[in-house]
Amino acid sequence: MVIEFSKGRLILTNNEIQAKLNQGQVTFYAMAEDLKVISDALLLVADAGAVRWTLTLDNREQLDVIIEQLQLI
Repeated sequence: MVIEFSKGRLILTNNEIQAKLNQGQVTFYAMAEDLKVISDALLLVADAGAVRWTLTLDNREQLDVIIEQLQLI
């Protein structure tokens, strides 16, 4: 599943997410078990120990799709 957002696109599988950003052609990867969401701030947070990243999504619908697809929370 692909979700377009203002900073690029998110590619979701059952256990992984790829965040491909428009600027700099940067791609972040994370396994579902390393992800959490902060709903009030529309944040997707990846924390795999030494590697961490955070993305702010555009709207609640995008966050809901990610939560459902990756079975977060």
